[in-house]
Amino acid sequence: MELKEVDNNNKTEYQRIEKLYKEAFPSKERQNFWSLQRRVKKGKAEQWNFYDNDIWVGWSYIIKIKGKNYIYLYYFAINSSLRGKGYGTKALKLLLEKYKDYKIILALEDWREESDDHEQRIKRHEFYLHCGMKDLPYKQQEPVLSFATMGYGDEVKPEEFKDLIDTFMGWPLKYYYNWNLVEL
Repeated sequence: MELKEVDNNNKTEYQRIEKLYKEAFPSKERQNFWSLQRRVKKGKAEQWNFYDNDIWVGWSYIIKIKGKNYIYLYYFAINSSLRGKGYGTKALKLLLEKYKDYKIILALEDWREESDDHEQRIKRHEFYLHCGMKDLPYKQQEPVLSFATMGYGDEVKPEEFKDLIDTFMGWPLKYYYNWNLVEL
């Protein structure tokens, strides 16, 4: 398994990633894809492709602000035809190794809440635990949604998360989105 930085000027790659993005994440959890790409160009995020030899396995989007020692694994998706074959574990472990000197946080749908996809949420949580992530004592609170959080390495503190997200969103969106970590 290999990690390769996304070529933002490659239209085929852009379309392939956008397709996976729309398949893997519900619309209520997605931002405009073009705005995500714009933030990469502004140096507020990084994108990585995962390859197994010449086979494209998946993609990740990391919110990373220069000079900060914490990152947010915002999106992580494996090609649907390759799920359940161990690629997700290998891909995530590659990312964790790449960012081993950073505090890492991610948000996921809360497996403790009843939902139509409760079993899927439990499996996703178990996947991240299996890869070495731990539950954090916070919820990510957005104006409409909230998510459970997990981390790797030292714990990302609420004020660090707020700084990261506000810098990523920029003015005026940081006021509109107003994401926070709230203690459980």
